[in-house]
Amino acid sequence: MTFDIDRVRKDFPILDREVRPGVKLVYLDSTATAQKPAAVLAAMDDFYRRSNANIHRGVHTLAEESTTLYEQAREKIAKFINAASPRQVIYTRNTTESINLVAYTWARTNLKLGDLVILTEMEHHSNLVPWQILAAERGVRLEFIPVTVDGLLDLEEYKKLLEQNPKLVSFTHMSNVLGTINPAAEMIRLAHAAGAVTVVDAAQSVPHFKVDVQALDVDFLAFSAHKMVGPTGIGALYGKAALLEAMPPFLGGGDMIKEVKLRSFRPNDLPYKFEAGTPAIAEAVGFGAACDYLSAVGMDEVAAHEHEITEYALERLEEIPGVRLFGPSADKKGGVAAFTLQGVHPHDVAQIVDGLGVAVRAGHHCAQPLHEKFKIEATSRASFYLYTTKDEIDKLVEGIYKVKEYFG
Repeated sequence: MTFDIDRVRKDFPILDREVRPGVKLVYLDSTATAQKPAAVLAAMDDFYRRSNANIHRGVHTLAEESTTLYEQAREKIAKFINAASPRQVIYTRNTTESINLVAYTWARTNLKLGDLVILTEMEHHSNLVPWQILAAERGVRLEFIPVTVDGLLDLEEYKKLLEQNPKLVSFTHMSNVLGTINPAAEMIRLAHAAGAVTVVDAAQSVPHFKVDVQALDVDFLAFSAHKMVGPTGIGALYGKAALLEAMPPFLGGGDMIKEVKLRSFRPNDLPYKFEAGTPAIAEAVGFGAACDYLSAVGMDEVAAHEHEITEYALERLEEIPGVRLFGPSADKKGGVAAFTLQGVHPHDVAQIVDGLGVAVRAGHHCAQPLHEKFKIEATSRASFYLYTTKDEIDKLVEGIYKVKEYFG
């Protein structure tokens, strides 16, 4: 399918909104959460109107319809990331919960005092704090792949760290601040050669370009629906079947059991062993619809459009005196432009451009250590997706010039 930005934008009702009279929304915060197409909204609405019932627990018509829709969505998600089986896709609340699931089950079963976990300096807090908790509890060691001045991982230092025989390597596929797309396949290959299990935070990659878990040979991969035009409150953990089979359950309760006695229980088969309690059923339906939508548009087309927009955005922002951009060049990054404006706090930048309807994020973006690395407290961050236009980038640039004018 030929990518048609005008047609794509018509699929997203919120993009027609005026945030105040005469001021149209310019949404440049898709890294935080993506907007939702009508197809996703309709799928969830239709579920609640026609098929709403609990899953796996009834034989009446609605229960069977609900269960079918829930499991069909799992199949769509598995296909979207090329998992060998839907059994390898565990529903979670989000990327954060997916990583915590690995930390609380696989890691607590397999890691002991002195074992090494390798992370990177560009991680989101979701891929730092679970391992810090484990380090405090079990005495595992944490070491970090450095970030270079141009926002890339220092792979030579990574290779040196691998000589210390790590048990686990966990890293982001794409930085939510720098936009850096890390060489995941190579990093995973090197980790496996050193005997380590791998975890990839794919919150920012799965929505924006093709991710093939079998080609990557990744052990665990975590991502969220809401960043890929789906609903909030649901995400997924992909895992290799042998690892998932060997892991203990994460939460106890209904649906994650085969049998319960007063003093014992037997856990359910995959994937249900990790899905205790009534899940986010309508959200799962929306998650599946999001996969359908992105597949219909074409992930190669999405990636190509974002690359063009990112290249244009970086060029325009570099023209502005006093703007400092973070991260690598457009050919090494996804649709993110984090920046500072000399003499102006990032929150002031975000507030003033909002006057023109431009939504950007300001703060440390749940990556405080990365900001400390660059000796800054915060950045303003514009982020792009399949519905972003060059006109919207121009509106951002206009807003930044207004900020400069306001602050003299």
